Amino acid sequence: MPFDFLKRKKSPDPKAAPDPKAAPVVPSLPFDALTEEWHLVGRMLVTGRMSDALNKREPIAIDEVYWAPVDGSGQLAPASGLKSVDPYDLVIVVAGDDSVPEMSADERNAHKVHKVSYEVALEVPPYRVVGTVYLYPGSEPDSLLNRSSEMFVPVVDATATIGDQVVGGGPAAAILVNRQYLRGVEQVDVRTGERHQKLPGSSMGGVNWSDRTR
Repeated sequence: MPFDFLKRKKSPDPKAAPDPKAAPVVPSLPFDALTEEWHLVGRMLVTGRMSDALNKREPIAIDEVYWAPVDGSGQLAPASGLKSVDPYDLVIVVAGDDSVPEMSADERNAHKVHKVSYEVALEVPPYRVVGTVYLYPGSEPDSLLNRSSEMFVPVVDATATIGDQVVGGGPAAAILVNRQYLRGVEQVDVRTGERHQKLPGSSMGGVNWSDRTR
């Protein structure tokens, strides 16, 4: 046993020069993504918002990756040979709170103040994503099917399923949906994932968004 094992260790000097031999710290974000056939879990070597990195449409370096078939036929296993991922291959990406810069509640509300919320179900075969999207006034949920400069659309407080099975660990702060795979948009009640029940009685006139989707 060393004689100095009880001595208090000195705290590192914050003004000291960095050790040139130390390995550089690479910024990264945890990710949980689904392709048409695979479930991928690991870290994306990016900074800032994950959606910004994905919307660049360029391969992204990844690390500490595990994968498994999306049908649940196998357990997550190391995928050490997988060093990058192409956003075009990702159908949905589960984004946690640590994938976006920190904001106060007031800042988050201010960010949404000019947008309208819609509770929707998005069909991105083989998955279905239910949650809330925020769109600018004048835009309707079915506009998500149109071409856009943004490849991924965020769905907040969302749940993804494949058949009757919940994927991605259950409800998420946000799920980024690849619009390239989007095949249907439906306005629903997020509590049930089903269309809103039509109220009894005749219409007072006018056409709403849900009527046009029938």
